[in-house]
Amino acid sequence: MADNRKQSGEHTDMRKVIVAINMTLDGYCDHTAISPDEEIHQHYSQLLRNAGVILYGRITYELMQYWQMLLINPSGNPSMDEFAVAMDQIPKLVFSHELTDTGWASAQIADRPLGETVKELKRQPGKDIFIGSRSLMSQLAELRLIDEYQICVHPLIAGNGLLLFENIRTRTALTLIRTQTFTSGAVILSYKPADETV
Repeated sequence: MADNRKQSGEHTDMRKVIVAINMTLDGYCDHTAISPDEEIHQHYSQLLRNAGVILYGRITYELMQYWQMLLINPSGNPSMDEFAVAMDQIPKLVFSHELTDTGWASAQIADRPLGETVKELKRQPGKDIFIGSRSLMSQLAELRLIDEYQICVHPLIAGNGLLLFENIRTRTALTLIRTQTFTSGAVILSYKPADETV
């Protein structure tokens, strides 16, 4: 039966590529506009503990290095310090033409193109592959390599910033598979690409 699945091209045994990212109600993902609370930090800490690897572009990765500093100088906020530990422990793969060293033991620079790397990661055994960068999400969406979008929509109208989906040019129909509501009013909407022939 396993051989039949491989011959038919079924992806049931493959790791999923999951986008997990925050967004304001008006579609912006600028980190300066969103202030996750304790409950949301705990959610993402658990998400990281259950992930196999997380992929970043250079800009987002450099923002994430803030959490590396909290390992040395904890904030005193349990949920933030817990997230810093989870972020430190998960393997991170950074796509950059500029960086030569990540400066973080659990992070390495990708040595192959994004699409090729993700296809190879999907074939390997292990936990799911998470995408935490707008730029990588846009490229993988165009390549049809995203299996699930987990968009945390915050009850905030930012008015300006970086639009999450502005660089995606390909029409993609999605199917809602679950929702999760936080006390703050933030809602995670989880979608998978819909089967469509249009």
